[in-house]
Amino acid sequence: MKIGIDARMYGVTFTGIGRYSSELIKNLAKQDGEHEYVIFMRKEAFDSFEVPNKRFKKVLADFPHYSFGEQFGFLSIINKEKLDLMHFTHFNAPIFYSRPFVVTIHDLTLSFFPGKKMTNWFQRLAYHIVVRNVTRKAKKIIAVSKNTKKDLIDALKIPSDKIEVIYNGVSFRFGDVEPTPHPDLMPKLGLQKPYFLYTGVWRDHKNIVGMIKAFDAFNKDVGSQYNLVITGPHNPTYHEIPDIIKELGVEGDVHLVGLVAEGDLLALYQGALAYVFPSFYEGFGLPPLEAMQCGTPVIASNTSATPEVCGEGNALFFDPYNLEDMQKAMRTVATDASVRQRLVNRGFERVKDFSWEKMTKNVLDIYNSF
Repeated sequence: MKIGIDARMYGVTFTGIGRYSSELIKNLAKQDGEHEYVIFMRKEAFDSFEVPNKRFKKVLADFPHYSFGEQFGFLSIINKEKLDLMHFTHFNAPIFYSRPFVVTIHDLTLSFFPGKKMTNWFQRLAYHIVVRNVTRKAKKIIAVSKNTKKDLIDALKIPSDKIEVIYNGVSFRFGDVEPTPHPDLMPKLGLQKPYFLYTGVWRDHKNIVGMIKAFDAFNKDVGSQYNLVITGPHNPTYHEIPDIIKELGVEGDVHLVGLVAEGDLLALYQGALAYVFPSFYEGFGLPPLEAMQCGTPVIASNTSATPEVCGEGNALFFDPYNLEDMQKAMRTVATDASVRQRLVNRGFERVKDFSWEKMTKNVLDIYNSF
C-alpha cells in the first residue's frame, strides 16, 4: 500500500503531536518493510528531515491549520499522490478528502476548554465542522487513551467499535544530554530552596493559576520553605499567570524560567522535590511519565486521562478544582520521605508500560487491516 502521513506538526514547535509524528515515522521505518510512505510536512521541518529509506518520500505541505490552504491546497497535494490510505495525526484534515483515511484524536480540549485559542465564532465553527467531519468520515479513529475514546463517544456520538485505543509511548527525551550540575543550576535560575516543578505550555485547561494559588497557601503555612519552578515559553495571551504572582507577592518563590536548555531541564526534573500536573483536562499527558522516568515523584490531578496514564498508586492524586486538596498533596510529598520514595519506585515501573515501538506496531496493525 501507499500510505500518507500528515506530519505538519513534526518538529520541536508542537511538542506533543510533533513527537507522536516523529516517533511513528521513525519506528515505521524499522518495523515495516512492505508499504510505501508519503510524509507531508511544513517548511520548518521539511529541509532538515531526512527520509529513513527509499520507501519514504517527503512532500512539502506548508499549510497552517484552520486555513483555506489546508482545505484546498493540502487537499490538492494529497490527491495527487493517489494514496491507498491516509493517516491524519491530528483532526485538522481537508473536509472534502474522499479517499480512505484513519485519524488520531489526542484530545477534545477545545470542545471543553476553548479558552483563548477560540476567540471568535468563526474559529469555533471551523473547529466543530472539522472535528465532526473527520470523525464521521474516518474509516478508523485512533484514540490515545480510554478517556479520549469516552469523550468521542459522549460528545460526538461515535460508535465504540470505530475507535481503537492506542497509548502513546514515552522515550527518554534527553538521550545523551548531560544534566547541568545542580550547584551551577540553582543560582543560574535564582533558586534557593527545594522546589516543585511544572513543565509545559500556558493554557486555560492547564490550571497553572490554581497551582500557584495552592502553592502559595501551602508555602505560607510552612514558613516559605519551598520554590515553585514553571518552565515553558512565556505567552502574553495568558497574562493571568504573571499577574497572580505579582498579586500574591510571591515573586521570590515562584520562578517563571521560560524555555530552558535540555541539560537544564533534565537537571530540573532530577532535582525537583516533586512534579506537579494540575490540569483540568488531558487527552493523554506525557510530562508526568517523563518525570517518572527521571526519578521524580508526581502529584497530579484526578481528572480526565491523567489517572489512567499515571496508573493507580504511581502518583499522588488531587482534585484540581479543590485548592485545599492540592495543598494537601504538596504537603504530603514535601514532608513524607517514604511517600516520595514509593512514588519514585512505582513511577520507574509505570513508564515501562509505554513504548513508541508498541504504539507503532498497533498503528501498523490498523494499516494492515485495510
